[in-house]
Amino acid sequence: APREGSILPETYLFIRGESRADLLARMQAAQKRLLRELWPVRAPDLPLANPWEAVILASIVERETSVAAERPRVAGVFVNRLRKGMRLQSDPTVRYALIAAGQPPAGPLTRRDLRFQSPYNSYQSDGLPPGPIANPGRAAIAAVLQPERTDALYFVADGDGGHVFARSLSEHNANVARYRKLMRARRAQRKTDPAAPAQVE
Repeated sequence: APREGSILPETYLFIRGESRADLLARMQAAQKRLLRELWPVRAPDLPLANPWEAVILASIVERETSVAAERPRVAGVFVNRLRKGMRLQSDPTVRYALIAAGQPPAGPLTRRDLRFQSPYNSYQSDGLPPGPIANPGRAAIAAVLQPERTDALYFVADGDGGHVFARSLSEHNANVARYRKLMRARRAQRKTDPAAPAQVE
């Protein structure tokens, strides 16, 4: 199997008679080409020592949001945290650590999960994990190498697929409280009316 994070997920034309190993080699070569293209023109003063560290951070961005427009801002938050020596505190790194240990979470992460000891758990470890947690796409890699300039240090889900960003912990805690209130309201609505839409205005 290829090393985690070493292939570029894109649409590839399959050549008749091509082996799986040959196809994977093409996917790995595509990622190397992309990094050779983007690394030299990266934003200045990024807290990333080499292209592989960019892939590691991009894999976290890839898992944090499926909203393409958010990726540069999410990347900007993580870059800010790395510059300040703050832990990344990314939930997807915890999920990866638990799955790698054969303990996949059954639902939302718990406080106990966040304390799980693993170099991949960015709640417990400083800096970047030792390797990628996914195969990041072109957009996530580009976002990490050209992150949005933002003062934000935190973000939390908004309940509709996106995220709400905050500059201070107090602002972030208020956003978290609003998100939890929204989730409680949605659960209550589904209990009283199972046919009701999941979204609550």
